[in-house]
Amino acid sequence: MATARTSASERRRQILDAAVRVFARQGFHTCRVSDIADEAGVAYGLVYHYFRSKDEVLDTIFLERWDVMVEVIEEVDRRAELTAREKLTAITSFIVDSYRHDPDLMKVVIVEVTRAANTFGRTHLDAINRAYDRLGAIIAQGMAAGEFRDTITPQFAAMAFYGAIEQALTGWIFDMLPTGEKSFEQVKLFIVDTICGGLDAPPRPGV
Repeated sequence: MATARTSASERRRQILDAAVRVFARQGFHTCRVSDIADEAGVAYGLVYHYFRSKDEVLDTIFLERWDVMVEVIEEVDRRAELTAREKLTAITSFIVDSYRHDPDLMKVVIVEVTRAANTFGRTHLDAINRAYDRLGAIIAQGMAAGEFRDTITPQFAAMAFYGAIEQALTGWIFDMLPTGEKSFEQVKLFIVDTICGGLDAPPRPGV
């Protein structure tokens, strides 16, 4: 019985992984369930055995990845020895490294869900806001400690922070930014420095 359950779990994972590749290559709206089945090397009907629709496949892919990210944010936030800026740095590093390790998955999450304001993005606003709420709490801690200025709200700062990360990933997805180890590491620093440090030049001595 345990073997059957394991086999079913592996087959479900096989279908999800195939769907990621198909969605990234063809786009969610232009592909068919049969394309997912072909990519996974399974019968067309087997996809429907595990998922009611193509929409449910995308829902599952997004929620699995998003839940992992929220868990990482919460785990980082529990590290009391870190400053707020160090926490944001760790979160940025995790998300950028997630793209490096699985660009197709991150492309699907960004292009097909979080930027799809009138379809899946709106459907998953509660899940998306969970991440913003946790990021906002970290920023609020930084404000309370005097680490960040409090002239903007934590909620807006959280949106700006994640928006900067998402835009950088979009730059890689559409070949607007160079890839490679140096670029990935540089962008991590740029994001945190832009959001935490802002664009204002430091005052000049004697001014």
